[in-house]
Amino acid sequence: MADKEEEPSSQIIGVSYSDSAPLLWRMEDLRAARSHGLVGALLGSLPRTPRQNVRLGRPLLLLPEEERLLVERHTATILPPEPPEAEEAVLRQQVARFEENLLCSFEEQQVLALRDRKSALIRAMRSSHAESASGSEDEDLCGRLEALERGFTFPHSALAVQLSTARAGLSHCPEDRALLSAGVTTGQDPRCNTRYQVFRDLRGRGFYLTSAGKFGGDFLVYPGDPLRFHAHFIAVCLSADESVALLDILAVARLGSNVKKTVLLCSPQSSGGVTYSSLQWSGMV
Repeated sequence: MADKEEEPSSQIIGVSYSDSAPLLWRMEDLRAARSHGLVGALLGSLPRTPRQNVRLGRPLLLLPEEERLLVERHTATILPPEPPEAEEAVLRQQVARFEENLLCSFEEQQVLALRDRKSALIRAMRSSHAESASGSEDEDLCGRLEALERGFTFPHSALAVQLSTARAGLSHCPEDRALLSAGVTTGQDPRCNTRYQVFRDLRGRGFYLTSAGKFGGDFLVYPGDPLRFHAHFIAVCLSADESVALLDILAVARLGSNVKKTVLLCSPQSSGGVTYSSLQWSGMV
């Protein structure tokens, strides 16, 4: 049973593009998208550890189905790129804000680094003097802490800075945008339409969805917010008249069993609903 959805935000969400990838940059847009039950994937990373799996930041990359659902609900608008004559002034403002934020971040990280160094010193001295009962231990510790605070320096090279993998304001040309829009409205890509109908139906039932490429399916289906729940289902989207090889069915069923998830074969119907068939691997006979 899916959790009861929060009341969706009425805010219009601004979507930027890098080529054809829909991105959200503003925090208010990320919050509004989350209120609609849309998860997306954060792309921002730190330059010193560009392949880390935690502490990711903006921008947020939306699935094509998530973007289409927002447009269908009239809650998204495409942010146009800055005009050339205003781009230089805007860039100067952005650089000034970035440098100001960088200075604030450096000061905060300097305080945290000094605190961590003091904690490490306290642990080391207490462990080395654990067996002694000398009354001069506290004086020695205070002296060492004061010397550390006077001589501590936090180099700028150690500053953790978020490095985004795309830049806000980029957009593909109007011709590409018109072609993409035409493909959605005229149904030229049945596969995309099948995925979107399944996405919209499951989202309407209160489930949260993310990409399931590494699990051999189209979507991972969560009973609630992915921050609090594991995925229960792997959704595989198929048209009602599509034939599937038996080996492919066995492969996805076995994969679902290995990762402790139920595989759902999802087929949209001409009546507008979606038919769901669950698969479960029970072993070789």
